[in-house]
Amino acid sequence: MVQRLSADLHREARRFLNHEPRLRYELELSDVTDNLLNVARPPRWQATLDASVEEACLAVRLYNDSAETRAFEGFVIHMHLAWLYLLHAEFVRDDVDFRYWDPKFKKRLLKIDGEPKRWELERSLKERWPADSDPVRANLALFIRLRNRLEHRHAHADNALMLNLAGHAHALLVNYESELTEQFGDTQSLAMRLRLPIFVGTFTSQGEQALRRFRKTLPADLRGFVTDYESGLEEAVVNDSRYEFRLRAMVELAPKDPDAVAMQFTRYEDMTEEEREVAEEMGRRGQVIVREQKRPVSGLGRLMPKPAAAEVEAGIPFVFNVNHFTAAWKRKKIRPPADDPTPDRTNPDFCEYDEPTKSYRYTRAYVNHLIKKCSTPEGFADMTGMEARSKPTTTASA
Repeated sequence: MVQRLSADLHREARRFLNHEPRLRYELELSDVTDNLLNVARPPRWQATLDASVEEACLAVRLYNDSAETRAFEGFVIHMHLAWLYLLHAEFVRDDVDFRYWDPKFKKRLLKIDGEPKRWELERSLKERWPADSDPVRANLALFIRLRNRLEHRHAHADNALMLNLAGHAHALLVNYESELTEQFGDTQSLAMRLRLPIFVGTFTSQGEQALRRFRKTLPADLRGFVTDYESGLEEAVVNDSRYEFRLRAMVELAPKDPDAVAMQFTRYEDMTEEEREVAEEMGRRGQVIVREQKRPVSGLGRLMPKPAAAEVEAGIPFVFNVNHFTAAWKRKKIRPPADDPTPDRTNPDFCEYDEPTKSYRYTRAYVNHLIKKCSTPEGFADMTGMEARSKPTTTASA
C-alpha cells in the first residue's frame, strides 16, 4: 500500500513539473548553485588559520613600532594567540577533540559562557610536542610563563625585556613560520606579509654601548625568572636556534652583484670548512642559517599511496601496506572511488586530485592522521575495517 502510494505521488510530481517548465528550471538552477557552493566551501580550519596569521602579523607590527610603549608585551600576547589558533587549526583538520570534558559526568562538556571550554596553549603544545626536550616547545613554554608575568606587572621594563629576549622572540616567530608552512603549505608563508625593519642598533659603536647599558636595567626578578627557567633545560636545548635565534650582521665589502639583494642568507651546509670555523669563532656572525625556500613544484609535499603507506607503517607497531591504505580512504570517504564523475570532490585536508595525471596525491596531514588513529588495535580496525597484525620481530642469529 505504501509503495503504491509513493509511486503515485512520484508520477504526479513528474506530471506537474512537465507542465511547469519555469519551476523545473528554477529547481535545476538551485541544484547547480548548491553544487557550486559545496565546491567553493573552504576547509573547516581555514577561518581559525586566517585568525592565527592575522595575530602573528599584528604581533610583528607592534614589535617593530618604536613609538609603541608596550610593544614587547603586545608581541607576546598576540604571538600567544597566533600559536593557539595555529594549533587549534591543526586539531580541527586532524579531527582531534580539543574540548574539555567534565570529569564527573563523562558525557558532559565543560562550558564557559555557554561555549565548550577548549585547550589552552600550554595543553595544546603538549599534544603537539610531547617531549619536554623539544626546543620549539621550550621556547613557547618560556613565553607562556612570561606572559603571566608581563600583564599589568612589568610595563616599565618592556624595552629592557625586548632587548634581553630578542633572540627568543625571533625564534618564536621563526618557529611559527616553520610550523605554519610545514603544516599548511608554503602558500601560507608570512614572507610576503613581513618586511625587514630598518634600524641602527649595534651598527654603530655608540649604539652598541647604549644597548649594553640598557640591558642592565631589567628588573632583578625578571632576570632571575629567565635564569631559573633555563637552568632546568638541557644545554643542547638552550643552544638550539629554535629556542634562541642569535645572529651577528657584517657589512659586505665585496663588489655588488647586480643580481644580489640587500640582505642575503647563507645556509650552514653551503659553507666551506674554513667559513664554518670563522663563523663559530665570531659567535654565529651575520650569516643566517635557514631552511631552503621551496620553488613552485607540482605536488610539492604530497605523497602517492605506496610511500604514504610506508610512512604510516614506520610510525605504528602494526603491518600497514597499500591494501590497508586503500581500505582507509574508502572507509572514511577521503576521495571518490575510481571512475566517479566528480573525481575532484576529495577531503582537501587529506587528498588532492591531479587533473593532468588523473591520479590522487595525499597530504602529510593524512599520513599523520593515520599514524595517530592506527596506533592502537581499536583505532586500526576503525580506520581500515581490518584486524591489526603486529610487525614480525627479527631475532639476531647466534
